[in-house]
Amino acid sequence: MAPLSEAGRADQRPLICHVVYRFAVGGLENGVVNLINHLPADRWRHAVVSLTDIDAAFAARIRTPGVALHALHKPPGQGFKQWPALARLFRQLRPAIVHTRNLAALEAQLPAWWAGVPGRVHGEHGRDAEDPDGTSRKHQWMRKAYRPFVQHTIALGRELADYSAQRIGIPPGRLHTIYNGVDTTRFHPAPDGRRAPLAGSPFNDPALWVAGTVGRMQTVKAQPVLARAFVQALQQQPALRQRLRLVLVGVGPLRAECEAVLQAAGVADLAWFAGERGDVPDVMRGLDSFVLPSLAEGISNTILEAMASGLPVLATAVGANGELVLPGTTGHLVPPGDAGALADGLCQLAQDAAGAAALGRAGRQRVEQRFSLGSMVAAYESVYQRVLKAPHQE
Repeated sequence: MAPLSEAGRADQRPLICHVVYRFAVGGLENGVVNLINHLPADRWRHAVVSLTDIDAAFAARIRTPGVALHALHKPPGQGFKQWPALARLFRQLRPAIVHTRNLAALEAQLPAWWAGVPGRVHGEHGRDAEDPDGTSRKHQWMRKAYRPFVQHTIALGRELADYSAQRIGIPPGRLHTIYNGVDTTRFHPAPDGRRAPLAGSPFNDPALWVAGTVGRMQTVKAQPVLARAFVQALQQQPALRQRLRLVLVGVGPLRAECEAVLQAAGVADLAWFAGERGDVPDVMRGLDSFVLPSLAEGISNTILEAMASGLPVLATAVGANGELVLPGTTGHLVPPGDAGALADGLCQLAQDAAGAAALGRAGRQRVEQRFSLGSMVAAYESVYQRVLKAPHQE
């Protein structure tokens, strides 16, 4: 790691050190990029520390100049052996604030305290894959163990705020609820209000109804449930075989299971695995509806991006999804893991295009009113400024 330059040491702007488990494609990580890109550059500097790895292509989304990136390549498990290295890095960087995200990065709070970092903030962005309902005593104990080293906690949504207050014991004065914001300039409906052609898609025929999802194919995102729901929808309404299509964007270990479900039902040709895409705004405009079958969520960036794109949303009633999607107004909510209910939702949207379009318009309006990127950035900056004013007294 190169030492700070003289110019870096002379820069009086406070440095925020964003600590994540891995810096790669994901909703949490995308939120970090949005925050770095939109906090006023004349008032703040940034560094990103990944406890494990950094995806260079994803990191290239950072547009703010001078953001230092540090990957520590930590093995699985608690990184006690890495704490001295983390403390040395914090002493080198001399951040005004260390901001960790989720349980996997929370352990960095102790080295930050050890290194004398004056401001320490932690963000709860969503449930852990192995603890989707937040009942794990082990995870609660771990959060409580690190609680003394965290000055302020930011919860993304009311549900996570309630968990932090009631289960972890974060006092009201140190707990803040901030919703993700979405860039409504990048994410917007297709100009004519109809699905736009998507590069590489086999389903650009305007006569089709294309339902899609975007996300890493890992357990908590539950794409195999969506694959089974798609099969059931076609079985319930055979006429939809002529129109209904499925697009799955993302990579991960669940792809093979999804493919097997579709192959076994003989409908593999009606679905498209698009892989990882760097053009998510175009992907959204290439869909007729968005589906999120997750078992757990915080504030879902992809739901907000879909709503900003004018899409009706079909999602599971987990985490803060109910704080984003208004059933019957901007979309539909179904129980997690329930392929039958998800199939019903797919059929309902595909069979009522006018109604689905009305849900999408209402979703766009809701994002503009409640979930703008400007509101999110202002809320984070308010917390950071509070930390800087009296970090040692908090």
